[in-house]
Amino acid sequence: MSEPRDTAAPAGAAPRDGRRSAAASRRRQREREILDATRRLFDERGVRDAQIEDIARAVGINRAIVYRHFTGKEELFALTLVGYLDELRDALAAGAASREASAERLEAVVSAFVDYGMTHPAFVDCAQTLMRRTGTELLDEISESALLRLGRGISGCLAVLSAVLEDGVRAGDFAVEDPILLSNTLYASGLGALQLARVGILVKEAAPGIPVVSSITTEQVRSHMVTSALALAATAS
Repeated sequence: MSEPRDTAAPAGAAPRDGRRSAAASRRRQREREILDATRRLFDERGVRDAQIEDIARAVGINRAIVYRHFTGKEELFALTLVGYLDELRDALAAGAASREASAERLEAVVSAFVDYGMTHPAFVDCAQTLMRRTGTELLDEISESALLRLGRGISGCLAVLSAVLEDGVRAGDFAVEDPILLSNTLYASGLGALQLARVGILVKEAAPGIPVVSSITTEQVRSHMVTSALALAATAS
């Protein structure tokens, strides 16, 4: 009969593993603190006025430590945006589940998008700031793991909208050949429309070379976005 094998861990292995686990936990906690501070500053001051120095001060660290956890300001902003996107996905899903008819579900999802964007203007600013970057620039400025998390956040929101469109197609209510493309288009154009609602003004030409400014309300923007989404869903090919 063979001798039982000694399965005991090498001396010192457990303490080393414990130290690594504790260090990883502290790192995750510090990253969470930095992201939470960034989110608070975004909500209080807006994206433009949130500086790395202010974020570090809010956490009680120096800016060098921020750069130990994030590759730069773009990555920090991207991961803060992920938090907004996770909340937005839940809001969109709740809207989609609140109705049964295809058109009503799409209207509810668009309305949920408007409501969230108007309640969290920093989400709109942050999303638009990152959308101004090309894919190549983002790959250069943001780590692969952060980019993956950002992609998951965006795709999670788009998946809710795509599912509503696909359900509408199966029910014979919508004529959408590519729900993914339409979802992405509605998301991108929706961010622009939310910015218009925040500004609250329209510009038109009263006569050649004579501009006139008028006002526009959030409800007008909402109505336009809903009408446009329904029209595109009914005719997109």
